[in-house]
Amino acid sequence: MGRESGGRPVAAMTPMTYAEAVNDALRQEMRRDERVVVLGEDVAAYGGIFGATKGLLDEFGPRRVVDTPISENGIVGAAIGMAMAGLRPVVEIMYSDFLCLALDSLANAAGVYPFVSHGKVGVPLVVRTQGGPGGGAGPQHSKSLEQWTAHLPGLHTVMPSDAADAKGLLTAAIRSDDPVVLFEHKGLYASEDLVPEGEHVTPLGTARVLHHGSDVTIIAMAGMVRYALDAAASLSTAGVHAEVVDVRSLRPLDTETLVASARKTGRVVVAAETWLRYGPTAEIAAVIAEEAFEDLHAPVARVGALAVPYPASPHLESAVLRGGDHIVRAAQRLMATRRARARVPAREHT
Repeated sequence: MGRESGGRPVAAMTPMTYAEAVNDALRQEMRRDERVVVLGEDVAAYGGIFGATKGLLDEFGPRRVVDTPISENGIVGAAIGMAMAGLRPVVEIMYSDFLCLALDSLANAAGVYPFVSHGKVGVPLVVRTQGGPGGGAGPQHSKSLEQWTAHLPGLHTVMPSDAADAKGLLTAAIRSDDPVVLFEHKGLYASEDLVPEGEHVTPLGTARVLHHGSDVTIIAMAGMVRYALDAAASLSTAGVHAEVVDVRSLRPLDTETLVASARKTGRVVVAAETWLRYGPTAEIAAVIAEEAFEDLHAPVARVGALAVPYPASPHLESAVLRGGDHIVRAAQRLMATRRARARVPAREHT
């Protein structure tokens, strides 16, 4: 462990894949707190479908790492009871598409009990699930449904976009006394980044600026963050300086950071892998329009998937997903809108 110039300790960094970072967070919290238990389909026998729980059974045994039947509503319902009884369960739902089967427990129990009990009953539950397109997984294994849980009061909804946040946000979620749905991106599991060793906590509800710029803000989340950074690099070659903001958390939403960036640049593109209508891009665009309208030079632009289920064909899937090129074109349109307006002579007052 090194030290910053001011003398504050700095955690040593080590390369980890996204999946390894999830595993590291789970292992760290299970060692720290014996109330933390992991349950889900194949989490013990096979380490989960993406290997994120690999090796936990060997260290913590079958009472704390529990394979369950294929019954998503039953898994989440049981975990809610465990949380109310004093444990801190971490559920794995294989694909976010399958949250549809557990939505009753999430919407009508997990996020509700603390309110209807006047705060006497807590539900310190984490539901980990995997979302996003990639690999031709098809229409029933590729959805991004974070807007569903983010809509529900009482549930936190977070989306790590790299390995460091996969560890930091999951750690914060496990320690939270409120139910948290954490959307991991299956297309990121093999990606590798530097991750702080030891304890690493990323506070829930905090966005972060990944790339500073002055011309246009690109707000992105989860798997779309990598496309936003690629777009910023491409725009820089044309002299456009883009600021990239990673949302990290939809509920609570860090409106302060988002609005500050919008006011700074005056132009905003919001990008997500979800469909445009009624999704997170619409909500964030509304927040920007409400709180930064006077500072905007152009309407907020949005980038999202075509309004069709994700196909199993990788070729067709790539056509449905909007990526870095679409973000670049949206930003260029905003820049052109500003230049066109600048050429219109001001009307004289009589």
